[in-house]
Amino acid sequence: MKVEIWSDVVCPWCYIGKRRFEAALARFAHRDEVEVTWRAFELDPAAPRGREGELADHLATKYGVSREQAQAMHDSMTERAAAEGLIFRFDRARSGNTFDAHRLLHLAADRGVQGAVKERLMSGYLIDGEAIGDPEALARLAAEAGLDPDEARAVLAGDGFAAEVRADEAQAQAFGVTGVPFFVVDRRYGVAGAQPAEVLLEVLGKAWADEHPLSLVAVGDEAAGACDDGSCAV
Repeated sequence: MKVEIWSDVVCPWCYIGKRRFEAALARFAHRDEVEVTWRAFELDPAAPRGREGELADHLATKYGVSREQAQAMHDSMTERAAAEGLIFRFDRARSGNTFDAHRLLHLAADRGVQGAVKERLMSGYLIDGEAIGDPEALARLAAEAGLDPDEARAVLAGDGFAAEVRADEAQAQAFGVTGVPFFVVDRRYGVAGAQPAEVLLEVLGKAWADEHPLSLVAVGDEAAGACDDGSCAV
């Protein structure tokens, strides 16, 4: 079974959704047969590599609300994250363009460490205050998660995996994805948003059942005892 998850590394709901999906997967009986791939989605493709100022001020300007309202939004999200074991620190977040981060995630997929790199980039931005658009910070975070730092820097210095990121984004557009996280199971089921673990587990189970229907095998004595409607006293 293949699960593809469109998300952005600076998206707080995506990190919460990641934790909820992991909780669902841990309870899924066939989890060892699930392949997870992280797909690129940029919430702000026009963002500069690095953005000055506090995130609350940027949020207030972006949505046309007061700084107090923006801070309340952050406080609410921080509480939601804490319920999933995540300690968000919006007060020290250093926002910026995420295109390079997504390129590194494609390199990480090729090297078999995409999940670890995804986790480190998200925690780096939402918890540790790392500059998500800075190439050196990205290379260091990726190295902490298992990528070769020199290889990461080489990719970031060129245009490696740019086409793959654009392909992810084009596919998201074709699916009609307008927000993330967005989960796609076997290219048959789509789930929008950071749904509770129980919902994600239900989708995994349905997708598995569709691909592995139960077949009755004609063996043994057809007259063997069995209760059916009206045949047994209860």
